[in-house]
Formats: sequence, structure tokens, C-alpha cells
Amino acid sequence: MEPIILHSDMNNFYASVEILYNHTLKDKPVAVAGDEETRHGIVLAKNDLAKRFGVHTGQVLWEARRQCPELVCVPAHYERYLHFSALARDIYIGYTDQVEAFGLDECWLDVTGSAGLFGDGVTIANDIRTRIRRELGLTVSVGVSYNKIFAKLGSDMKKPDATSVITPDNFRETAWRLPVSDLLYVGPATTRKLAQFGIHTIGALAQADQGFLYSLLGKNGIMLHQFANGQDHSGVRQYYALPPMKSIGNSTTTLRDPVCEDDVKITLMALCESVAARLREQNCVCSTVTVGIRTNDLATFDRQLKLARPTDNTLMIWEAAMGVFRHSPTSGKPVRSLSVKVTGLAPADEMTQLSLFLEERKAQRRTDIDRVMDRIRAKYGYFSIRRAIILLDPALDLDAKGDHTIHPVGFLGTL
Repeated sequence: MEPIILHSDMNNFYASVEILYNHTLKDKPVAVAGDEETRHGIVLAKNDLAKRFGVHTGQVLWEARRQCPELVCVPAHYERYLHFSALARDIYIGYTDQVEAFGLDECWLDVTGSAGLFGDGVTIANDIRTRIRRELGLTVSVGVSYNKIFAKLGSDMKKPDATSVITPDNFRETAWRLPVSDLLYVGPATTRKLAQFGIHTIGALAQADQGFLYSLLGKNGIMLHQFANGQDHSGVRQYYALPPMKSIGNSTTTLRDPVCEDDVKITLMALCESVAARLREQNCVCSTVTVGIRTNDLATFDRQLKLARPTDNTLMIWEAAMGVFRHSPTSGKPVRSLSVKVTGLAPADEMTQLSLFLEERKAQRRTDIDRVMDRIRAKYGYFSIRRAIILLDPALDLDAKGDHTIHPVGFLGTL
């Protein structure tokens, strides 16, 4: 039996949820925005009315207001979005246990085994749209197809509150005419590269020479060629199955542009504490630390360091991050934002032993301190205990772990 895959996308999710809590916003252009005072003043989401004025996600607020003088900006309430995301998934799992999240507002569903109970894919999609609208007061667009890539493409074709179908028989007429940027994982940089060689549509990508695409984009070129031709055999993960975690990271925009190394030390310590604590929660260790740096002229740099031994220790990760920062080309320049990511994850019980006994004892003492701090913070809150370095400037401290929302990896996590 041919797979029946749905992709459900909640329309203008953040903005729509905010309007549920404030009905006076219903007929106004609305943007969910970050905090301007803490320099996160960008558009996080917008409704259709704001979109008509050219307001777009990631736009700075002063520019958005210039394009749309009547724009109403509201702060983000992530607890609300998490709540409605969970309610939507409760509806989805009534049809199948194969529900894979792709962010808070999108999910794939494999309803192949449910057709005998609930009807074909279109029937199930329409039923889901009706229930989301009636029970949650929100709308979703649903794509119905035989693979995940085309199902997601379908959910983007008609908005809001619509069902679109892409089949093996119609995908050349339906999907190939669309801009290549509509295909999952074709970002702006890839779009520009393809455009240089006259590849502007999904169909043109599908008919391009694979060898050429490999020379232009590497293995991603082959992957995108397969996607454009409907060749995606990845399965939809079971809802209750934990996804294999490949990396853990945190980032922040600084309250001010740090120039001195002490400011960077404090910010990196806060980020490393979050990353290390999440490693310990997952009973994992990491072997590589990557630091991302964006300067105040918006230049970005990423550098990584392979650790001498796998670890979940905060100080070891922080020392590695500081080493990466000191050797980056941005050293000495004002910094706008910083990120720390760890990769090469492995179960902690597989951690290799050090040959030097004294080093092992030192590492164990550090880990013991970390775990004591974890327990204190779990009971009394993050700010109940701090590293001494934070006292250099407590204003730069942040609860990076508490403020972090984990977004599932989705398709690439299954490759």
C-alpha cells in the first residue's frame, strides 16, 4: 500500500494564539516581537494582515513599523504556544501514533495504517482541520502526499485552512512549477547558487544533472535532486520515541556589545552551563565544542575545537569555548551575539578513561560540583547558586537553559 503522509502546519501560529487571548487584535496587523530593550527587537511571527504590508519574520521592529504604521506588536508567550502545540498533537495522535514534530507548529503524520478506520488521507486531513478550528479556535493547512517532503510542500501551497494533495501522478504538474525555494532545505544561499545557473523552479532542479548538482552543492545537491523527484523514503517517527540527539546548543544576543574578554567570559559561562546541564540530563558527553560569534557589524564566524576527552563538565566546555573565542578573527571586536554548540554526543557510560589518574580525579571533582549545582537549581531555581565569575558583572548572567525552547530536528534527524 502506498504511504499516506500528512503535514499539518498551524497558520500564523504565534500571532493566532495571541489573538485568541486578545480578540481586539483580530482585525489588526499583528506581530509577535522580541524585547527591544534587551536588543531582541525583531519580528518573531506575524498575521496575514501584517504580511500584506510586507512585514516579515526576522525584520527589525523599526523597519516593520515604517512599512506598517498600524502594526500592533505583542510580546511572545512561549508557555501559550507550548500549550496549544500540545493540544494539537493530542488531536493528531487520535489518528496515528506516528506523529513527528517539526517545531511547535508543524507535524508530520503517517496515517497509512489508519485509513481503514478514518478514511483516506484527504478525509483525515479535512477532519483534522475541522477539529483544530472547532476545538482550539485555530486553523491549519494540511498537505497530503506519499512522502514527507511533498506533504510539507503541500501544506505550504494553500493558506489558511486548506488541504492540498500531491500524488505520484500529479507532482510534475503540481510541484514542479513552484519556486525552488519552496522545497524543504533550499535556503536563500542555495536559491542564489541555483539561480546563477538558471534553476528557478523545483522542476528545473529535478531535471538538472546530478553530477553538476554535486559539484555545486555537494551531497546536499543529490539529496535535493531526489526530493524534487519525489524520492523521499524517510519514515515518520513514532510520537513517543525519543529522537536521536546529534547536538545541543544555546545562543544569546548580548545586552551590550562586549569588547573586553571578561564580558565574553561571563556570557560564554552562562551558555556553557546550559549546554552542560542538558548533556547531563540526557546522560551524554560531547567531544566537540563549536562557538558562533556575530560582531556588531553583523559579520558571523563559527569555529570548533575537538576535545581531548569526551565530557559533560561545564568548566571543560567553557575552557574550550574560551580557547576557540581567543583564536577567532573576531577577537577584540565588539560582539553582538554568541552561541555554544556541542556535538559528537555519546552515552556517558561509554566515556573513555584518561591515562593520567590525577587528571581523572580533577575531572571527577568538577563533575561532582556540577551535579550538586544541578540539584540546588532544580530545587531553588537557577539564580540560587552562581559561579564566582558571574559576580564580575551579574547583569550579564542569564538562565540560558530555562529560557531555551527545544525544537525537534524533524526530517534531517532521520537521515
